[in-house]
Amino acid sequence: MSASLLAADGPGRVEHLAGLKFLSVARSHVGHVRTLNEDACLNRPDAGLWAVADGMGGHERGDVASTRIVDALATVKSFGSAYAFRDNVNRTMGEVSAALFAESENGTMGSTVVALLAHRGHFACLWAGDSRAYLYRNGVLRRLTRDHSMVQEMVDAGALSPAEAAVHPKANIITRAVGVQPTISLDAECGAILPGDRFLLCSDGLSGSVGDRSISEIVRRAPLEWAAQSLVDQALAAGGRDNISVVLIAAEASG
Repeated sequence: MSASLLAADGPGRVEHLAGLKFLSVARSHVGHVRTLNEDACLNRPDAGLWAVADGMGGHERGDVASTRIVDALATVKSFGSAYAFRDNVNRTMGEVSAALFAESENGTMGSTVVALLAHRGHFACLWAGDSRAYLYRNGVLRRLTRDHSMVQEMVDAGALSPAEAAVHPKANIITRAVGVQPTISLDAECGAILPGDRFLLCSDGLSGSVGDRSISEIVRRAPLEWAAQSLVDQALAAGGRDNISVVLIAAEASG
C-alpha cells in the first residue's frame, strides 16, 4: 500500500486536524506459513483515523471479520468533537460485533482491533485483543495498549514474567475480540500529539516475533516507507509464522 499524506492547513483543510500533518504507511504480508491473510488495515490520514484488525486464526472466516471492521471504520464521518469521533468509532465497533456474532451464531467469527484517532492535537487509542499500538517520542518507545490475552492475565497475576509470556504455548489465546460476544468494550488510552511523534499499530505477527528494542530502532528511522517495510521484513526474517500488518504514522507541525 502506498503512503498517504494530509496537511491539515491549506486547501481541503480538515478542521479537527488543524495544526498538524500526518504521513502514514500501511503494510500487510501473509507471512511464510499461512496461505490466507486474515489481517486488514485502515489508513485514513484525511480523517485522522487508522486501524489494524487481525482475524482470529482457527475461527471461521477470520478474514471476513477483520475486513468488516476496516470497512465499517472507513465510513466513520463524525469529527465535530473528540467525544463524537470516539463515540462513533465505539458505536461502529459495537454494531460490527453484534452483526458478526449473529451471523456466526456461536461467536466463532471474530477479530482483534486497534485503532488510533487524532483530533485537535490529541489522540485516542482504542483496542480489543492483542493487536498493539506504540508511541515513539523523544527516543523512547512506549506501548499504549495492554493485551487482552490469557498470558497477560498470568503476567498481571505474577504467574509469568513478560519474557516467559512471549514464548508461552497459550500466547495466542485472547480474552476479548470483536464478534465473539454480541457486545464489545474497547479499552482506551488518550494523550497529546506532539510534532515528531510516531505511532505504530500492528498485529501480533509483528509484536510476537520482533522485540520492542528492534521495533524502536526501526520506527525512529526515515523515510517512513522504509521503516514500515523494514518492520515487516524483520518479522519475516524471524520466521513469518503469522500474518504481519503494520500502520506507521508520523505527526508533524503544519505551516
